[in-house]
Amino acid sequence: MNREALLKLTDKYQSPLYVYDTEKIISQYKKITTAFSKVKSLKINYAAKALSNINILKVFNSLKSGLDTVSIQEVKLGLLAGFAPENIIYTPNGVSLQEIEEVAKLGIQINIDNLSILELFGQKHPKIPVCIRINPHIMAGGNSKISVGHIDSKFGISIHQVPHIKRVVENTGMHINGVHMHTGSDILDIDTFLRASEILFNTAKEFKNIDFIDFGSGFKVPYKNDDISTNIEELGKKLTQRFNNFCKEYGKDVTLMFEPGKFLVSEAGYFLAKVNVIKQTTSTVFAGIDSGLNHLIRPMFYNSYHHIENISNPKGRERFYSIVGYICESDTFGSNRRINEISEEDILCFHNAGAYCYSMSSNYNSRYRPAEVMIYKGKDYLIRQRETFDDILKNQVEISL
Repeated sequence: MNREALLKLTDKYQSPLYVYDTEKIISQYKKITTAFSKVKSLKINYAAKALSNINILKVFNSLKSGLDTVSIQEVKLGLLAGFAPENIIYTPNGVSLQEIEEVAKLGIQINIDNLSILELFGQKHPKIPVCIRINPHIMAGGNSKISVGHIDSKFGISIHQVPHIKRVVENTGMHINGVHMHTGSDILDIDTFLRASEILFNTAKEFKNIDFIDFGSGFKVPYKNDDISTNIEELGKKLTQRFNNFCKEYGKDVTLMFEPGKFLVSEAGYFLAKVNVIKQTTSTVFAGIDSGLNHLIRPMFYNSYHHIENISNPKGRERFYSIVGYICESDTFGSNRRINEISEEDILCFHNAGAYCYSMSSNYNSRYRPAEVMIYKGKDYLIRQRETFDDILKNQVEISL
């Protein structure tokens, strides 16, 4: 989106503000489906946790996408957005057997990632097909915080425990209809991903009648000019050939699944914030904005990079600024960034704000969460109202002391 359009949206809806461009979402979805167009049966399940506004989910449902969920609440959002139960997969971690059973009653595909729950579920519900999440013990993501397939990860059943899985299946008579892995985010090394895929193929061969193999996602998108990203076209060519060969060896056409979140929505999102104050110290020039880690915590939580530009003064002289928030914590969005000269009341635009930004927001310091706007077919829609003081008090129960 161009800066004039973003400034108009800020005037109309005020700041801070999240804006999502659905044209970019749709183009990213088509990019991955095109890359794997030679697979006979392909299913893309959007990872709802990345951006779970029901209107965004409706966009994916209109694209015939499936939905990847990690909580019963996300499952219910998906159903409300129009997804058929059979198009939703539920991949929780550390939840109770009771929640899994409640989701199963809704007709959702269950994906289990630990032996204990697998055995308990199989004993009680042997006729309900189950997918298993494997931990391939491969560090495929950018760092330990976003890589979830390494040996010390809490996610998945160890690849070395496949004999235990088979014993549970034999003892309970349950049906394993899919195998799954998710190695982590910001994958650049396609060969590493393919090596992990071989582990998944070998695991799939251990089960007689699977219907799908879910390779997770974690594809990297660019965060700055000339940034590197996952070569989805190359991955498509290499993995398609290997997958099609597997189907021939297996004697059955199975579905290839992915569960991208960041890849589909990150670049579609913009976060707009107003500059409250310029503060000069002996060594640093701070630009303090009307937001903080309560709205966008990724830079503090993951040390993630978000390109920041001053859309109010795009031709101004470049200076070095540290962009900070108004929270009573060290909420620095970027240190010593070279940005066009900033003044109070200017609007700063944070790029790549579509994934894991609003969905990780909070009311810390009793601040309100911002509004969300979606651009669909050239028209802007308010898809979440800005919070008010009533929202802060909504679930609090005041007692007389």
